[in-house]
Amino acid sequence: MAHAIPFARMNGLGNEILVADLRGQTKRITPDAARALAARAETHFDQIMAIHDPVTPGTSAYIRIINSDGSESGACGNGMRCVVQALAAETGERDFVFETRAGLLEAREREDGMLTVDMGKPRFDWQAIPLSEEFADTRAIELQIGPIDAPILHSPSVASMGNPHAIFWVSEDVWSYQLDRFGPILEHHPLFPERANISLARVTSKASLDLRTWERGVGLTKACGSAACAAAVCAARTGRTGRSVTITVPAGGELLIEWLDNDHVLMTGPAEWEWSGTLDPETGAFSRDEAALETAS
Repeated sequence: MAHAIPFARMNGLGNEILVADLRGQTKRITPDAARALAARAETHFDQIMAIHDPVTPGTSAYIRIINSDGSESGACGNGMRCVVQALAAETGERDFVFETRAGLLEAREREDGMLTVDMGKPRFDWQAIPLSEEFADTRAIELQIGPIDAPILHSPSVASMGNPHAIFWVSEDVWSYQLDRFGPILEHHPLFPERANISLARVTSKASLDLRTWERGVGLTKACGSAACAAAVCAARTGRTGRSVTITVPAGGELLIEWLDNDHVLMTGPAEWEWSGTLDPETGAFSRDEAALETAS
């Protein structure tokens, strides 16, 4: 692989992440390469976090976030924690400022090894999410799945955390619903011109909730950091919880989401390194460092 770049397979609470280092060069990971990597069991991912040289002075790096279908995203909280862990291990630094398509994000590695990302301010205006039609109150919009007189899911809260989210509040276990069936329909609903992340949230106390997410461009995922942030702020905004919430995701782990008085949302949780290798950003061909296992496209 003449154009190989280093990468690491990591995870954030089961959210499958590839962290690819493209600093010092002009290469970009192509949609074809992303889809090829996602198609293989060994390199399947929810997001690629592609680290590029800084664009804005004073920032640590520019991060391109690539979904498994080759599209790009503006936010990925679990992926950002993986980037923080990788760069902290490389540089010894603890505090970072990253630039993404959605703006600047501050992040740090804590002394206890947990990782905190400032996910910025949530947006609730219908045009900022965006929605294709006006809703004066986005705490609950008119959208449902199922019969009109007995919908299975209805009246979601919607918000943007750098990407659009719809949160359906359920009273039963989040596993009781066929999210694999409803997710694709709702992701591509005409109400969401940029598609949307679709989540089921069950409030378990004033400070906790369970969450399951269908992620746009990805599908069912074990965890989605930006969805956790969206669910937390929407829960607080609708009076279901306070502004500090522990969220349990399908992988069984927990994220602490804090909606600060300055309107910023902090997300704290772990990240885990699995293995490292190199990949071709044009084709997706890769090799694992420890096994020297070449995989052709």
